[in-house]
Amino acid sequence: MVSSVPPINLGSVLLNLDTVDLPADLLAWVSEVAGGRLTSAVRRPGGASHEAWFVDVELSDGTTEALFLRYDRGDPSVTGTPWTLHREAMVFLALQDTDVPVPRVLAVHEEHQAMLSERLVGENWFSRITDPGERVRTAQHFMQKLAALHRLDPHDLKIPAFPPPTTVADGIHHELEEWEHLIAVRGGEPDPALVFTIDWLRRNIPDPTGPVVLVQGDTGPGNFMYGGGAVVAVVDWELAHWGDPMDDIAWLSLRCTQEPFPDFPARLREYEELSGITIDESKVRYYRVMAEAKLQVMSHRPGGLAERFADSSGGGGDIGNGIIYTMLHRRLWLEAMATFVGLELTDPEPLPEHERADHDWLYDALLTQLRDVVVPRIADPLALARSKGFARVIKYLSAINDHGAAYREYELDDLTALLGSRPRSLNEGRKAIAEAARMGQLSDADYLRFLWRRVARDNELMRSASGVLADRHWPALR
Repeated sequence: MVSSVPPINLGSVLLNLDTVDLPADLLAWVSEVAGGRLTSAVRRPGGASHEAWFVDVELSDGTTEALFLRYDRGDPSVTGTPWTLHREAMVFLALQDTDVPVPRVLAVHEEHQAMLSERLVGENWFSRITDPGERVRTAQHFMQKLAALHRLDPHDLKIPAFPPPTTVADGIHHELEEWEHLIAVRGGEPDPALVFTIDWLRRNIPDPTGPVVLVQGDTGPGNFMYGGGAVVAVVDWELAHWGDPMDDIAWLSLRCTQEPFPDFPARLREYEELSGITIDESKVRYYRVMAEAKLQVMSHRPGGLAERFADSSGGGGDIGNGIIYTMLHRRLWLEAMATFVGLELTDPEPLPEHERADHDWLYDALLTQLRDVVVPRIADPLALARSKGFARVIKYLSAINDHGAAYREYELDDLTALLGSRPRSLNEGRKAIAEAARMGQLSDADYLRFLWRRVARDNELMRSASGVLADRHWPALR
């Protein structure tokens, strides 16, 4: 398509700016930092609020430098997030000359939440490695790098955004306080189950003894780049903090539910040998709950998921991808809590029989059009990813259309049994049951069982959209 707007010359920047959804002053900054003419800026899928951009700069000698731009449009003073891109950039800078490979940072913008770095050659979807030997070698090399990270002395790392490293317990309390501050700044009523979980985490802090290390947070497959059986770089440090090494092991096991490492227990034994740190299974189970709660805190919006994905800046969020991973993490959260307290979880009721409505054929027709007509004609990777997300949403809506009413009645039955009377609506019943749990009128075990039945039913409704994720569980540690 030919742009109707002519190229705009910003010093050494020469782009059709109507095709690049980035601030003009940010584009000019990229050109100035790189010392050449900016010729291309293409947004890549992924990155959530921290957008990922491939930018090319033509240097004076005619060569092109391939760079990588991370950019967050949000204002931290408004969003309340402590996990800013500027904070993440400090971690990158602190690790530049260590045994933990990270991309070379060219510059960090003083005003925009933006960081410019070299663009490394490598893949990041671990699940796409087809050779079994390469899969094992890559996973082993990552464990070497994780052990190297945990061997670093926190006092040798200069990260001004972090409080001084003290104890593991102090780190946990600091994190929980950050979460509550974020929720308060964003406003709105948080999910009662999340409030319950934060209180539960405070009441169940594990033995606080042990080393304090730099924890990547959200570490594992998808957040490192690889090639030829080796890790090229460890990326995505926005959740990094001082903490317990078992925190990273919990996040690694979480990442491995999405893109499993071969023989996870063997990889943990390798980590023990390399780091000198013994895996504490009880602590890992606690940090699994903490990791899942943190993901819920990060996604908190006063208007819920609708607000989270309605934001039009940067094209909005990937709704299809978002709903299936939200479902996965809610299920894993409850599975982690149940394992920690020794609670047995039951399977949901089978999907009830239903009568097909006259309009039901539209769901299949839309899916067929997307698969056979729309997707094959899309070249832009972001648009392609969003189209696949639309297909997931359609599958989910079809399942709600077929079985949602019956599952709502099942949940009302559960609420009636626990409350002693039938609530007028699900929202009323859910608030009442959460309040009963908060006041100690309902045991933690009974509340968790209720939450599990609700989530397990939702998982069934989303099974077609989720694919293999519907049956992914925490990997064994031993």
